[in-house]
Amino acid sequence: MSAAPAASSEMTFFSLLARCGSLSAASRELGVSTPAVSKRLAQLEHRLGVRLLARTTRRVSLTPEGELYLDSARRILADIDDVERQLAGAMAAPSGLLRVNTTLGFGRSHIAPLVSQFAKAHPRIQVQLQLTVDPPPLTDDAFDVCVRFGEPPDARVVARQLAPNRRLLCASPAYLERNGTPKSPADLAQHNCIGIRQGDQAYGVWRLASGRRAETVKVRGNLSSNDGEIAVSWALAGHGIVMRAEWDVARYLRSGRLKQVLENWKTPPADIHAVYPQRHHVSARVRTFVDFLAAHFAKASTRAAGMVSGW
Repeated sequence: MSAAPAASSEMTFFSLLARCGSLSAASRELGVSTPAVSKRLAQLEHRLGVRLLARTTRRVSLTPEGELYLDSARRILADIDDVERQLAGAMAAPSGLLRVNTTLGFGRSHIAPLVSQFAKAHPRIQVQLQLTVDPPPLTDDAFDVCVRFGEPPDARVVARQLAPNRRLLCASPAYLERNGTPKSPADLAQHNCIGIRQGDQAYGVWRLASGRRAETVKVRGNLSSNDGEIAVSWALAGHGIVMRAEWDVARYLRSGRLKQVLENWKTPPADIHAVYPQRHHVSARVRTFVDFLAAHFAKASTRAAGMVSGW
C-alpha cells in the first residue's frame, strides 16, 4: 500500500475513533475486536511519534497533539471527498448551462447549426450562443467555450485545434475581367481591396509569404466592414478583392462565383480553435461540446480536402 492511501485510511480511522469516544464503541462500529482497535491506535501513535489519545478504563480523550491531528485529518478528508465528488460529476451525463462565444459570420453559418444538433443530442445542456465582432478577453469569465481563429492563445487557457484554416485572397470573375488579375503582392496596391475591421489585426495591412520571401502590402478600397460575411457578399458583387478564411469562401470557389488570386502566396493562418479556461477541463458539458465540434470539423476538413483540386 502506498503512503498516501495508508495515511488517508489512518485519518479515517482516527476520526471515527474520536467520534465514538471509546475503543469498545469504535470496535463495534468497525466490526473488529477492542484489542485490534487498541493495536491499530498504538501503531499510528508509534509512526507519528506522539500520543494522540489519553486512555481511561471507559473513555478516551484527545491530547493536544490528537486535537491537531484530528483537525487536519478532517480537513484533508473533506478535501478528498470534494475532489471525488467533482470528478464523479465530471464523468456523469453532461448537464447545466454552457456559454459559447464565436464570431458573427462564422457563428451564424457554422456554429449555430452545430449547436442545434448538439442540443438535440444533449437535451440536459442549456446552450447560450453569443456572437460578437471581437473575441472576449481571456480573463473574461462570461463564457465557457470560445471558438477562435488564428494563433492559439497563451497558456492561461486550453486551446484545442478544431481544424486547419487558411486565409485566401479572392475576387469575382467579373471584377478580375474589368481590372485584371494581380501577379504579385505589389499589384494589390492598384486594386480595390475590401477591408475587414476585426479584432486586433492591423487594418488595411495584408501580409503574404512565398517560401522565404515575405511581403507587407498597404491595401486600399472604398468598402470596409466589421462583418466578414458582408465583405464576402461585396466581393461576390464584383466590388474588389477580399482576404477571407477558407471556411467562409470555399463554396464560392467551388461554384466559380469567386476565384482565388495569388495562389502561390500564403497569408497568416486562421486555424480554428476551441478555447476554454483550464478550470473547465474536467467539465462534462465543456468536454462533450468540444469533442462534438472536433468530430464535426474533422469530417468537414476531410471532405473539403477532397474538393480542393476542383477549385
